[in-house]
Amino acid sequence: MSVRSLPNRLWYQFLRFLICLAGTLAYRLRYSGHKNIPKTGPVLVVSNHQSHFDPPLIGAGCWRRMNYLARATLFRFAPLRWLIHSLDAISIDRDGLGLNGIKESLRRLKRGEMVLIFPEGTRTRDGEMAPFRPGFTVLAARSKAWILPVAIEGAFDAWPRSRKLPRRGTIHVVYGKPIPPEEVAGCDERELMAEVERRVRQCHAILREHPAFAGKIRSV
Repeated sequence: MSVRSLPNRLWYQFLRFLICLAGTLAYRLRYSGHKNIPKTGPVLVVSNHQSHFDPPLIGAGCWRRMNYLARATLFRFAPLRWLIHSLDAISIDRDGLGLNGIKESLRRLKRGEMVLIFPEGTRTRDGEMAPFRPGFTVLAARSKAWILPVAIEGAFDAWPRSRKLPRRGTIHVVYGKPIPPEEVAGCDERELMAEVERRVRQCHAILREHPAFAGKIRSV
């Protein structure tokens, strides 16, 4: 496990509290499935991707520190660059993790941390999940990490990619049943990817059955 300075840890927890508070007040943010989050060891967190809200909201609901991926272009804006650096975000290229992103993600997993990824590759255009892109399961296999399926719902309605600014709404996040390292090691890569996608879709379907979302017509 990596050792971060006390100010850095306090800053992270302050941001986590602030995000949960703002999310609850503005978006009636609700979490479920906390018991499914592995207490120790490396965890590859895999989620659907609906909006810019996804990384901070998914991370804020987890009591363990989350490692985020940030596109290299975001580092060009000074205030945002400072925030990203303060959270130890992992820089990625425009088309995916890139070699440096893969190496750094793997390094953090191997030291027992949690890393959040979105295998769809980009934010949804219509609120529906896109097929997962291959390759992410290699990170879990090589680091002997748990794979934690996660789903978020309502973030697309609150901030679709067609809007420059977000609007009010309701957002829920669920942490699904994780796949332990021994099962990850024993699976074929394609089979594992299919199983992870199935679990994320299952979590997403559960959220959509909630009264807050059931029967809702989604629009951009």
